[in-house]
Amino acid sequence: KIFIRYGINNQLKKLNEEVFELIDSLREFHYRFGTKKHVEEEFADVLVLLNQFKEYYELDNKNIKKIMQQKIDRQLERMKEESEE
Repeated sequence: KIFIRYGINNQLKKLNEEVFELIDSLREFHYRFGTKKHVEEEFADVLVLLNQFKEYYELDNKNIKKIMQQKIDRQLERMKEESEE
């Protein structure tokens, strides 16, 4: 409902804003002048929007999870190879 109400262009803009706010909150938390609560709030905002896009484009959650695992496995393999050099 939210996505349809505000439209794709607005939600793309909103996603961009929220991702930026999440990055800022993580940076602030890392340097000890931000709070975990703020990071969690911004994280939630980004997830809400990502889920809107996932639903709008009818993306397959199982496929997304599979791809995520493949990317994690690939990076772990790279790290293993780096440590062997």
